[in-house]
Amino acid sequence: MKMMPLALTLPAPQTVMVSSSPIYLLPTSSLQNRTSFRAFCSSVSPETIHSEGSKAEYKPGILDHFFLNSFRDKLVKEVGWDSEKPGYGGLIELAKALMMNSRSNSHTKDAAVRILKSLFPPLLLELYKILIAPIDGGKVAAMMVARVTVLTCQWLMGTCKVNSVDLPDGTSCNSGVFVERCKYLEESKCVGICINTCKLPTQSFFKDYMGVPLLMEPNFSDYSCQFKFGVSPPLPEDDDTLKEPCLDVCPIANKRREIRRNVDVMKCPKA
Repeated sequence: MKMMPLALTLPAPQTVMVSSSPIYLLPTSSLQNRTSFRAFCSSVSPETIHSEGSKAEYKPGILDHFFLNSFRDKLVKEVGWDSEKPGYGGLIELAKALMMNSRSNSHTKDAAVRILKSLFPPLLLELYKILIAPIDGGKVAAMMVARVTVLTCQWLMGTCKVNSVDLPDGTSCNSGVFVERCKYLEESKCVGICINTCKLPTQSFFKDYMGVPLLMEPNFSDYSCQFKFGVSPPLPEDDDTLKEPCLDVCPIANKRREIRRNVDVMKCPKA
């Protein structure tokens, strides 16, 4: 997967007069749902990059199906078997198996990191970490991966957009990604799966293999999630996300409740 900064700008609209009222027409070659990308960081917060149609449900394309199948193939190799369910439903079943069959949360995280790493050519990751990550204190690399995340991962997370986040040095930067309603969390219905197969391994992967710090802040109330590339996560004992109780609809916790009715289950057993 080739990672490179993108700058997409829409041509100026044409104006025509109909019944003394101006109507603005965009050229037919304009790309819908694409926005301009200003590659800069400053102490003044830039506008959040967004698209007017971002609230619509994301509809996967041909490349998205390729990404899903590639990711699923890696999951199958790690888990050791494949789900009979097709498409995204089968992927979620494999993710649950990855967590439930692991000896510990740490083992689950390591397995998920291996999967992420296997999706990239090894040389690409090494070169990115050596050549790109150090530029401008890491801001360029952070903006690049934020943009690529939006372009390549909506099949997994749902509609998302690049936005501005505050960095540790006091500046703000277009290196954030806001997921409006995470499909992965919504479909898995499990805090443990979110934390151990997504949040923690993704943070570790970008830091260890691409040289880009990342803090992910899932919201278990509305299923949104904020990615902050260029921001290091807190220590586990200081991360409030890791202290969240399981969801009321968590299938893993509900199964545990059925087995041990006299136990108050406040968190997913794998969270």
